[in-house]
Amino acid sequence: MRFEAMTDVIGNTPLVRIDPAVHGLRHIDLYAKMESLNPFGSLKDRAAWNMLLPLLSRSGRDGRTVVELSSGNTAKALAVLAGMHGLSFKSITNRMKVPEIKDLLLLLGAEIDELPGQAECLDPTDTGDPLTRMHQRLAGTGGDHLHTDQYFNELNVEAHLHGTGPEIVKDLDGRAPDYFVACVGTAGSSTGVATALRQHHRDVQVVGLVAHKSDFIPGIRTIDEVHEVGLFDPGVYSCIETITADDAIDGLLTLVRRCGMLAGPTGGGAYQGAVRYLRAVDAGLTERRTAVFIVCDRVESYLSYVRDRRPELFGQLPRRNSAATLTGADLAQASTVEVAEAEQWVTERRGLVVDLRSPFAFRALHIDGSINIVDELFAELLHGGLPFGRGQSVLLVCPVGEKSARYAALLARMGHPQVRSLDGGIIAWRDAGAPLVRD
Repeated sequence: MRFEAMTDVIGNTPLVRIDPAVHGLRHIDLYAKMESLNPFGSLKDRAAWNMLLPLLSRSGRDGRTVVELSSGNTAKALAVLAGMHGLSFKSITNRMKVPEIKDLLLLLGAEIDELPGQAECLDPTDTGDPLTRMHQRLAGTGGDHLHTDQYFNELNVEAHLHGTGPEIVKDLDGRAPDYFVACVGTAGSSTGVATALRQHHRDVQVVGLVAHKSDFIPGIRTIDEVHEVGLFDPGVYSCIETITADDAIDGLLTLVRRCGMLAGPTGGGAYQGAVRYLRAVDAGLTERRTAVFIVCDRVESYLSYVRDRRPELFGQLPRRNSAATLTGADLAQASTVEVAEAEQWVTERRGLVVDLRSPFAFRALHIDGSINIVDELFAELLHGGLPFGRGQSVLLVCPVGEKSARYAALLARMGHPQVRSLDGGIIAWRDAGAPLVRD
């Protein structure tokens, strides 16, 4: 099989049946759309090329930089594509949380700008967020950049409307599946595929998967973030289900060890979410049905992500004092305070305020007198035991109060009686008009 360029290899990925002995469904044939086999390693190859191609045809592009708000697969694909066409690439993000991807982007020659955004993903409704302001600037006319704009560019959707979706139908002998289960990131792939499938079968059930609000799963929005996406249309989905980081890793292990699919956590989460949803459906079926989920990318870029959460898989001892081990009963013990009480607490200097956000976000705006210990480093400190004495009063702060509440619960379980979490986080503090200072 011969091609003129690597871009010609994008798409036409295989649809692979999952052995029923693995998933246990009696009446449903489950298939994986293997987007991890795209040439640059992910589903995002399609959208990246579809968004960039029209920009390459513009006159005067020489010397310009391709720019995207991405810290993952879109950035990786665009970095490769830009280099192939003699252009530079810049990734703009809140924080690069997966070190392997950051290293790969640097190897590809990308420039990385980490801005002090409040969340991992763009929230276009938060006009005070630096990521939002940067997006608005990029979306304006002029400048020396080529902005692909994955959050709002309809070409993101069209890459899957005219590519991924029709390929699924073709490989199912001209039929659309009865169920399509998709993780929701920018919402481009789920929207495009769902639209294409419904052109053949209007009653396709589309299940959107998002991360639980306190979890980070690469490539998936949390339940709180999903409605902020410009391309997201709730009418596309028959239902929205949440999955956890544990679900993603459990599914990843099944695909890697039982199916020969070297899937990353997004694909693992898609598999686990699909099987959980379909088991409930399967119990009431008497006729055969078909379901499809997407394996978005490969596991090699996420070994540190898996190792941090499942060290025993790599022959390492489980970490002591890990937030991943918290139970519902533990979380119920987390002590939280409202903004008004916290503001008085801060004014009276009753104790230590620890801000768990990124250094970039902290430098932009923070509570006066607080100290910055980024959440990953804070987690490392806790593995070694209590980082401060039991007599020290502590207020933990994060973007929206979820991570800080988990750490407060963990510290309570470890025997620290005076740790509290700011309810609603720095966002609630800001919205209440409480004072913030700039570094």
